[in-house]
Amino acid sequence: MIRHVIFDLDGTLVDSCRACMTIVEQMLADRGVPRRLDERRARTLISRGGKPLVRGLMGDACLDADADLAEFRRRYAHSRTPETDLYPQVRQGLEQLVQAGLSLAICTNKPQNLCDAVLRDTGIAPLFDCVVGGREGLRAKPEPDLLGLALDRLGASASQCLFVGDSEVDHEVAHALAMPFLFAAWGYAQEGWDPHPSPRFATFGDVTRAIIALLEPEEARRYG
Repeated sequence: MIRHVIFDLDGTLVDSCRACMTIVEQMLADRGVPRRLDERRARTLISRGGKPLVRGLMGDACLDADADLAEFRRRYAHSRTPETDLYPQVRQGLEQLVQAGLSLAICTNKPQNLCDAVLRDTGIAPLFDCVVGGREGLRAKPEPDLLGLALDRLGASASQCLFVGDSEVDHEVAHALAMPFLFAAWGYAQEGWDPHPSPRFATFGDVTRAIIALLEPEEARRYG
């Protein structure tokens, strides 16, 4: 029986693309390279991780990828994520899943401090029993380290969980641990990518209803 739902963060719960673009644009402007970034390109880079994102958006202005990533993260830590950056229906859907008796968790490559800040700023932090962000000593998704840590902290097996994510990386890590995967098609996956046979969903409300339908029949009737 499903007892836990584990979510990716960026592209699944929060649309962080504009915030990331703004920070990189500020970095470029400070270096005398005023450039308007292409949002479509930024969305294809976000799921690949911080370094590919910053390097890809900065282009020739990126002279030291590690230093630029560190600067990007420092600036991000001093920014604030507005509640409006949550995708539609996310807050209501998460609350409904908690009311249905499910335990919720986050597993993201976003550094832990930035992840905690985003959840706090958007007001959804109290809804999660476990939040696992990127950290030293553990490999990023699609390697299974972070998701394995989330399972350990939940005291759960993969068969008791669902993973909801928006990218090939999320699909790959869920598959590595034999965890059922639900595809958030509104996120940052490469255009045309199909996670078949995993189901795809157009809105967070659709995901919520699908998860609740997997619960015991009486719960499905109560919260459906």
